[in-house]
Amino acid sequence: ATAFGPTVTSFVQPEPVTNPQDFVLWSFFNSMFCNPFCLGFIALVFSVKARDKKIAQDPAAASTYGRTAKHLNIAALSLGIVGTIILIVVLAVYYNNLRVRS
Repeated sequence: ATAFGPTVTSFVQPEPVTNPQDFVLWSFFNSMFCNPFCLGFIALVFSVKARDKKIAQDPAAASTYGRTAKHLNIAALSLGIVGTIILIVVLAVYYNNLRVRS
């Protein structure tokens, strides 16, 4: 007979590390094609800051910068779409007025 009993092992699973998003591609798109009031460029700056903080292992700051970039991207895209729609409507009305006069 042995003096040792059954071995009990326990495994503690580490908490998953959150990977905050940085939205760099979306910011780049907005800075190139949809940049009202330079919001796309400012979003790109915040996206790069978020990526830098993610590389520096600071997920709280990366999340904050990423959230700011996301909100700026939403604002830039919304204003760009609304501005484009308004421009199309104004051009259509102007074209119709030119056609009616001639």
